[in-house]
Amino acid sequence: MKSTFRLIIGASTLCLTILLSGCGQPGPLYLPKPPAAKPAKSGNAPATTPETAAPQQ
Repeated sequence: MKSTFRLIIGASTLCLTILLSGCGQPGPLYLPKPPAAKPAKSGNAPATTPETAAPQQ
């Protein structure tokens, strides 16, 4: 009977140790937010203003 009791206590201690081994792991405890969507790039060239346009000859 003593060996059965020791086996149960030993198995319980081992299971508890394995279950608690994950506690305290570093890292975020939440899923990070997905990155913000970047605006779609159009194939058109950016518009120029008369002040920034090169002088024509």
